[in-house]
Amino acid sequence: MTSPRAIRLPSFGAQVLIGLAAGLILGFLTRAYGGPESALGEGLHTVGQIFVQLLKALVPPLVFTAIVGSIAALRDLDNAARLVGRTLLWFAITALIAVSIGIVLGLVMQPGLHAAVDQAAAVAPTTRGSWLDFLKGLVPANIMGLTASTKLADDGSAATSLSFNVLQIIVAAIAIGAAAVRIGPAGKAFLAFNGSALQVFRRLLRWVIRLTPIGTAALIGDAVVRYGWDALAALGSFSAAIYIGLGLVLFVVYPALLLANGLSPMRFFAAAWPAIQIGFVSRSSVGTLPVTEEVTERGLGVPRAYTAFAVPLGATTKMDGCGAIYPAIAAIFVAQFFGLPLGLSDYALIVFVSVVGSAATAGLTGAVVMLTLTLSTLGLPLEGVGLLLAIDPILDMGRTAVNVAGQALVPTIVAKREGILDMAVFRGERVGGEPALAAA
Repeated sequence: MTSPRAIRLPSFGAQVLIGLAAGLILGFLTRAYGGPESALGEGLHTVGQIFVQLLKALVPPLVFTAIVGSIAALRDLDNAARLVGRTLLWFAITALIAVSIGIVLGLVMQPGLHAAVDQAAAVAPTTRGSWLDFLKGLVPANIMGLTASTKLADDGSAATSLSFNVLQIIVAAIAIGAAAVRIGPAGKAFLAFNGSALQVFRRLLRWVIRLTPIGTAALIGDAVVRYGWDALAALGSFSAAIYIGLGLVLFVVYPALLLANGLSPMRFFAAAWPAIQIGFVSRSSVGTLPVTEEVTERGLGVPRAYTAFAVPLGATTKMDGCGAIYPAIAAIFVAQFFGLPLGLSDYALIVFVSVVGSAATAGLTGAVVMLTLTLSTLGLPLEGVGLLLAIDPILDMGRTAVNVAGQALVPTIVAKREGILDMAVFRGERVGGEPALAAA
């Protein structure tokens, strides 16, 4: 009697695409027949939020243990300081290109002159960006960068939630890792424990990543149900300018930079696509951070020690979507909408804020913070932010996808230029240090 043949599942990439298609179908069905309050609508929202929570729960321990380990490993590299400098340089180069594209699109498409939105919607936001936020964000409130906040509901009940600042975690981990290395033999036991903990958290991450098709279906379905596309009509020109700019950066600028450095864009996107897609549906660079690290190391061949430093840093300061294209076009939109002229010095300020300002908003969430920083620097009315909030979730999906792609791109290019990129892994011949055929 022959044994039953094992069911062969589609590849992981195919599973994610199936989840994406299923989410779109479920979302449109729910929107047509039930809405967000229906059982299916609530189910999509709950499953999607649980998936994002699982990813975010792994961020503090993964970032902390990975960076402590990377400090110990980087001490053996002669070019460690140069790696840091080149990383920051390429962050600035790609941001400069992205903000230039945003300015050109804003001037050509003139979205502020074609808006059908009422000025009554102009409301100043409660959260604002500040250049002092960067200095404040560098000082950890505690070792893990955790903060607690309590909100009172209308019925008088209180709910306490925890959040974390990735930039503070990075600073604390660098300090602790450097101290462990500095004390010599006394720090070996701590570094050994840290290495074991890192492997445990990486295993947990791979278990969570297997849920990506389900999480993708729930998140994209929930986005369709809750956001829809009705609000885009009044701001169609602005929305088109944003997505054209994002598309140019993601599918023209990034491939051109890869080709200029002797790397295949097809291979890059094949390896990085899971992280880019999760970024799109989750709208969170920090939530996607564990997956971005995984694909950068195991799929693109960037050394673990360098990945553990560059990707978390990029998740807080490398935002070509939220920190370059969006504030550039949005600032021009606000100026055009209120009839305020911009001069060459104003455009130079937009470039400066976009290239440098992401650091000032590091650890804070949402493109609104970056936009308010840009508007306040230019002296434009902050009330203009209120005009754009209705469609922000829809735009945020594309912005985050570009952010995540850039956070994987820069370490890959820098590693290639420094001669430390594992080309066998990048070409797909090996996965995670093992031969591709053996790992299949």
